[in-house]
Amino acid sequence: MQKNITLIYGDCSSPEIVTQAVRVLDKIAEKHGHTFTYTRAYMGGEAIDKFGDPLPAAELEKCKNSDSVLLGAIGGPKWEGLPGDQRPEKGLLRLRSGMGLYANNRPAKIWPQLADASPLKKSIVDKGIDFIVVRELIGGVYFGEHKTIEENGEKVAIDVMPYAEHEIERIGRIGFETAMKRRKKLTCVDKANVLDTSRLWRAVMHRLQVEYPEVEYSEMFVDNCAMQICKNPAQFDVIVTENMFGDILSDEASEVTGSIGMVPSSSLGEGTCGLYEPIHGSAP
Repeated sequence: MQKNITLIYGDCSSPEIVTQAVRVLDKIAEKHGHTFTYTRAYMGGEAIDKFGDPLPAAELEKCKNSDSVLLGAIGGPKWEGLPGDQRPEKGLLRLRSGMGLYANNRPAKIWPQLADASPLKKSIVDKGIDFIVVRELIGGVYFGEHKTIEENGEKVAIDVMPYAEHEIERIGRIGFETAMKRRKKLTCVDKANVLDTSRLWRAVMHRLQVEYPEVEYSEMFVDNCAMQICKNPAQFDVIVTENMFGDILSDEASEVTGSIGMVPSSSLGEGTCGLYEPIHGSAP
């Protein structure tokens, strides 16, 4: 097997971690007769330092033209004072959008070696923690329309987070299909008691539910889900949710399993090129 892998080393502690990941890839290639060719791309803080841009177009093209992308975490205190459109995280959003990666998959599983590292009571951990968060990745408030309104005589920037039905349907199908491969339980997490867009999520998910009668489907408000992940994580199999909710819940889920540093992440779309991350964060 011959594959071209684009490496984004990232910021702060990330280059150390990506370097070790490449050592693992090289050992896999040596053992199984594969050939991995690496291409270096810059994104985030290191791209700002090198190019003055968190993701230049040429760097994005390197990623799109590869078979796979290995990404280290980006950002850090050095770049926190920059305007919003020039911060490292803006490069990450452009990378996800530019590659069309709408499905982020983040498993949370407790391993015996990390059981003592979980902040939860042993009686909770012993029930088992093994679920996956399927997060919509290129919609919602992170990519929504930005408007400026006037409030009390001052201009205030707000984010509008509409979802189109097809965006919900494609991530919803991945949620159902993932559940079919696991324990056939799917929980849709939203805020339908408050948000119109969450009510649209429920309408689309109800329509899809008919196509997957084998799946035990349920719905939960996001604030309750955040509590239940700490109180009884064993109840979950697959969680499907929108971008911002998934961002927060998957980090919480990683911590109850012992450490965010032990959690992998894949971001996938319609194409064959995916983005893979050892989730650890770069901020102190």
